[in-house]
Amino acid sequence: MDINENISKIITLALGKKCKVLEQESLSKYTTFKIGGNAAALIFVENVNDMAELIAKCTEFNVPNFVIGNGSNLLINDNGFYGIVFKLDGDFKQISIVDENTIKCGTGTTLAKLCKFALDHNLSGLEFAWGIPGSVGGAAFMNAGAYGGEMKDVLEASAYIAPDGTLGTFTAEEMNLSYRHSVYSENNYIITSITVKLKPDSYEAIRGRMDDFMGRRKDKQPLEYPSAGSVFKRPEGYYAGGLIEECGLKGCQIGGAQVSEKHAGFIINKGGAACEDVCGLIKHIQDTVFEKKGVLLECEIKRI
Repeated sequence: MDINENISKIITLALGKKCKVLEQESLSKYTTFKIGGNAAALIFVENVNDMAELIAKCTEFNVPNFVIGNGSNLLINDNGFYGIVFKLDGDFKQISIVDENTIKCGTGTTLAKLCKFALDHNLSGLEFAWGIPGSVGGAAFMNAGAYGGEMKDVLEASAYIAPDGTLGTFTAEEMNLSYRHSVYSENNYIITSITVKLKPDSYEAIRGRMDDFMGRRKDKQPLEYPSAGSVFKRPEGYYAGGLIEECGLKGCQIGGAQVSEKHAGFIINKGGAACEDVCGLIKHIQDTVFEKKGVLLECEIKRI
């Protein structure tokens, strides 16, 4: 049976579960870079059981698939993705209080909503994440962090779906969290929810820290342009943006992709940038920084 028939079977199964299905949907609409070709099908899934069955069938039928969150750390090929892309909806966007210090959150929601929920319940610990434009799942997947904080500081556990459709959980220790890394970086499991342990504080104090971090972002980051955030991981003993700037690469441009003149750690879409523009610019930056500084920059963006 060929790939087309198998994709059709997955679509039929999804429609039978009342999932919203968009065929040949442009993925550029779902990434903060505003880059990417079409998916064979984009399927919006509303609960864990449906997701588990659909993932198991993708594995059984050997249909390529991935889950897209807020699309803030993705660079998708201009030719698109010949497979199934899942978007977490419904139950995956629910947030609830477990106890006075603990929040459970579906991974389809945004970090912004989780931060606001914590603020509204006078719980501190997520202020660093205010303004990170990702989903909760993406943040847990890569142990997102900023301003001295990271998800590792607050994560208590995560639930997942394995490729064969089985459900399970990892404790924070089992998640193997380190700089921009988790156990999910090494497997094809889908994170469905997380629990975070926070600390009580006053609304005013939490709001003040959130406003401070957001102010710093707006001052230093090119938020007015589509981008995928920081392009490179921080090399030990250096800052990627500083190295790039020292090499005179601020403003360097290939096609519609440009090294931000505001923050050299960002590549922005100045308009009509293609995936190959960004890839070419990434390689040029890596080659130049290695040649001039002897440091090999490792890409943080996930390429599809």
